[in-house]
Amino acid sequence: MPKRLKGQVERVTYFNEENGYVVAKAKVNGRRDLVVITGNFMHLSPGEVLSMQGEWTTHPKYGRQFNVTEYKTDMPGTVYGIRKYLGSGLIKGIGPVMAERIVETFGERALDIIEHRINRLETVEGIGKKRIEMIRSAWESQKDIRDVMIFLNTHGISSGYASKIFKVYGKHAVKILKENPFRLATDIFGIGFTTADKIAKQLGFSKNSKKRLEAGVLFLLHRLSGEGHTHYPEEKLVSESMKILEAETDSITRSIESLAEKQLIVTENIVTAAEGSPACRRAVFIKQLYSCEAGITQNINDLITFSKSIRNINIGKAMDWVQGELSIRLAKKQIDAVRAAIESKVMVITGGPGTGKTTIISAVLAIFQKLGIDIVLSAPTGRAAKKMSEATGFEAKTIHRLLEYSLTRGGFQKNDTHPLSCDLIIVDEASMIDTTLMHHLLKAIPKTATLILVGDVNQLPSVGAGNVLSDIISSGIVPVVELNEIFRQAQQSDIVLNAHLINKGIAPKTTRDSPDTDFFFIPREGPDKALSTILELVKYRIPEKFGIDPVDDIQVLTPMHRGLTGAENMNRELQKNLNPGPGGIIRGDRTYLANDKVMQIKNNYDKDIFNGDIGRITKIMPDDQEVVISFSNRNVHYDYQDLDEIVPAYAISVHKSQGSEYPAVIMPVLTEHYVMLQRNLIYTAVTRGRKLVVLVGERKALTIGVKNDKTLKRYTLLKDRLKGQSVSAAP
Repeated sequence: MPKRLKGQVERVTYFNEENGYVVAKAKVNGRRDLVVITGNFMHLSPGEVLSMQGEWTTHPKYGRQFNVTEYKTDMPGTVYGIRKYLGSGLIKGIGPVMAERIVETFGERALDIIEHRINRLETVEGIGKKRIEMIRSAWESQKDIRDVMIFLNTHGISSGYASKIFKVYGKHAVKILKENPFRLATDIFGIGFTTADKIAKQLGFSKNSKKRLEAGVLFLLHRLSGEGHTHYPEEKLVSESMKILEAETDSITRSIESLAEKQLIVTENIVTAAEGSPACRRAVFIKQLYSCEAGITQNINDLITFSKSIRNINIGKAMDWVQGELSIRLAKKQIDAVRAAIESKVMVITGGPGTGKTTIISAVLAIFQKLGIDIVLSAPTGRAAKKMSEATGFEAKTIHRLLEYSLTRGGFQKNDTHPLSCDLIIVDEASMIDTTLMHHLLKAIPKTATLILVGDVNQLPSVGAGNVLSDIISSGIVPVVELNEIFRQAQQSDIVLNAHLINKGIAPKTTRDSPDTDFFFIPREGPDKALSTILELVKYRIPEKFGIDPVDDIQVLTPMHRGLTGAENMNRELQKNLNPGPGGIIRGDRTYLANDKVMQIKNNYDKDIFNGDIGRITKIMPDDQEVVISFSNRNVHYDYQDLDEIVPAYAISVHKSQGSEYPAVIMPVLTEHYVMLQRNLIYTAVTRGRKLVVLVGERKALTIGVKNDKTLKRYTLLKDRLKGQSVSAAP
């Protein structure tokens, strides 16, 4: 027989945004001690009064709890409850201090005042017109969010996603959910098809609904693009769609045809040679990626074809002059690269650390600056652009800043109708550039300009879809200079020497007897021992020996997100060791504290902060429900509801480290990482360290990774397009 309790929420100790699961403590009528309540709630704030139905249970670790199966919520009716409710951070503009003042002024009438006569809050010390408008907006939003929550709860769906849904759809959320809940999968960051499908089922959409099947196929294509594919073979797409949708082949095929008719996707026939005779297969693209891949091809061909704006010069004299001017002696490959830069319209320079890429860029810049031409330098990330500026002495901008991206003005302001003003553009860390970004960059480059792409093709490919630099190199349509000679100064670094060994499939040398070595391998069997050693290295051993900051200067990189030595657990452990403290903000199973090291995981054009940017939390403001994060000494404000774009960054994945350099890098290498142990991943991690690299783990795992050069295949057609091979849009 279900039990009934009535009580007031004192505090929420845990909230999982994904499923709405809450652990809270409540003051229950007739009981002296606080009662632990658990269950899935629409929303819960301290001060709320709950009429609950459920069962008493005993948790093996946390003891006696009341598991709530049904409940009804009421606004608090006592001064104590109202103070708790308003001070909980629920209403932006009201924190504990302001809640105290409001309740002191209005007593039990406080909520009624906010609801019906909010301008009377001006009589409260510290509340002016601006804060009243903030409170009014937050109060109205909370009421609308509750409508969405009630709607979801009525249909048996956990409302942990309600604030995200409301943020995107606003007051139209319920209407949109009723019409097409599958939109959630592609419209809202953090909500996948499984959740959208569950909501749709509760709303009465059938398993064979046309909207469901089309949304499922479209979602799968978006997920595959997140894995790096610009397209997917139709046969494989049908097979994968059948698994997630539990539908027949014919139904999936009809959905693909329908999406193509609606111009949401593009299908393309690819003719290949098979055993001496032509064979044809079909590729399926998200429309945007098809347009971008075709656009890259067209723009590169245009750049190659058009005459350049830079006048011809005597290359021999230029070489003599620049070597004297910079007091350097260029190696043969470097001379080849500078010559190609002068002669070509588009070219690629690729090579690992210590092979002289920066020297080549400096020489090219000196020559072209002497000619008085307009030069632009760029890189995909802020850190890469900063590194490029420091190395060359020229200003370098991120590609987004260069192209003047503005969300309010509709995207990139620099394009084919408003091109960049330049005769030469050099782009560093080009291996990081995905298909979409490369398309927009090429659109904005004047057809008479010279383009030089610089990067290390042996690193991990871009996080976004495509394998652009590799495809351009493989196509053979532009000159490519591959640097593989390590110069004398770089030979002093074991990081550089070992990076090149790894790239050749040879295990790094870790036994060099030198007090000056900058590369270490510390053998540890099993993830528990590896984790313990990493914590000791970060907190004590490395800072004490090398005199560097454990948070700002040491970056832990890991192949995985899950597991003891995955990013999620290591962040929790490193936070405990490096930034312990009470308070903070709890978001699911994460706690954010002042001074925490964090990383942005989604491009936010409004804030001008991009995927992979790392910052430090400088201030938490409960009254305003805001967090201030410093990125490269620039303070950026985040609403609490925007914190799903932020993750702890004491430990990050190797993929997220691309384009960055850190004074010291530590990485676990264990057989439990088997599925991710690939040569280019280990190579990328090692080349992120500037002064120190420490690998911790099992030598067997390191050997497996170094030997494994079978990178995950990415389906792209850029190389074929550039080579002019047979591809055509399907009728």
